[in-house]
Amino acid sequence: MEYYAQALLIAIPAFFVLVAIELAYGYRVKKMNYNLFDTLSSLSSGMTNVIKDSLGLAFVLISYPFVKEQIMLVELNSGPLLWIAAFVIIDFAGYWNHRLSHHVNIFWNQHVIHHSSEEFNLACALRQSISNVVGYGAVLLIPAALLGVPQSVINVLGPLHLFGQFWYHTQHIGKLGWLEYVFVTPSQHRVHHAINEEYIDKNLGQIFCVWDRMFGTFQEELDEIPPRYGVLKPAKTWNPILINFQHFWGLLTDAWHTRSIWDKFRIWFMPTGWRPADVIPKYPREVISDVYAYQKYKSEVSNHIKYVVIGQFAINTILLFLLLANWTTFNSGAQFIIGVLLFLGIGSYSSLMDRNPLALLFETLRLILGISIFFIEGLVWPVFMNSMALVWLVYILASWSLTFYTLQDMLKSKASLTSST
Repeated sequence: MEYYAQALLIAIPAFFVLVAIELAYGYRVKKMNYNLFDTLSSLSSGMTNVIKDSLGLAFVLISYPFVKEQIMLVELNSGPLLWIAAFVIIDFAGYWNHRLSHHVNIFWNQHVIHHSSEEFNLACALRQSISNVVGYGAVLLIPAALLGVPQSVINVLGPLHLFGQFWYHTQHIGKLGWLEYVFVTPSQHRVHHAINEEYIDKNLGQIFCVWDRMFGTFQEELDEIPPRYGVLKPAKTWNPILINFQHFWGLLTDAWHTRSIWDKFRIWFMPTGWRPADVIPKYPREVISDVYAYQKYKSEVSNHIKYVVIGQFAINTILLFLLLANWTTFNSGAQFIIGVLLFLGIGSYSSLMDRNPLALLFETLRLILGISIFFIEGLVWPVFMNSMALVWLVYILASWSLTFYTLQDMLKSKASLTSST
């Protein structure tokens, strides 16, 4: 985890700079595909994923070293062949995991966050999952295990493979000639993120597009069919924590409501979007039928709320960097507590973006946890002699108060608007 945290200290600023460059370029050429809240939601989703992965919050069904020990036929120890073979295998495994995520209900839950943005830009590339809590990747890496690829090589190439998927989330790069036959390109990935009938569930490759061409999932971007982005069951929220579990909650409630015992079981493993026949008329859900007529989700908020949200986002980003930069100085308990505090902060300001009173619940939980730390550690009085601890205490108190009064004003203005009409 220390290596991963250090890699993120380099990768995250680079991603932020590239997002800023794309935004500036779009403004210059008058082709803007960013909006404030969608961008903050995307960046915040990336932050939740960083926290979750850094803390190792997942249950591994079977480990790669165990699989390797059982089935290894040869052992590639070093040299270019080892690294090239490992990278190609990781990409091949990524293709099949990606395909699984698009075609099976329960696996879609771990991927829906990545498609939830109704824009397509570099920021949306950072929409990564926190709901993938069961690790099964070793099963997909059986070819690597057969060749005896060391775990250390997987650990190095895994993040590089993930980071290499960032650049093609853009609308500003057209088709790239012969590269279109080998690598995943922006044009191909625009198709992948589109919800047009002609495009949906196509182009599942991650670095190499040869897998799509081999296994029948390739689709070229067509000039006469402009892509429309998002998911067919729109998220209708900026809160990345809620988005991560919306699909799972839908499966759970359908499994509860259906009278069929068989449907209660099979719903989890049916094709994505499948629902029991007896729950559809009783519990209808919005599904986009005309992608060209659909109006993108937006929330009307005052400039005051925007300033509050931007400020909270900035503070949470700084706190995340401080956590990663000082990762080894914290014990696992402290890492977990700080991670939870960051999660709650993200939940709070992203709910505020939705004008959702749930923001106050997130803030209250953060306030309780933040103050409890001082009691647990016996720092009730020494806190006033510790400047950094005092700053933290003042911040969480001010944050709760600001959220409370912001929601109060928001509800008053809503009530005033209702009474005037």
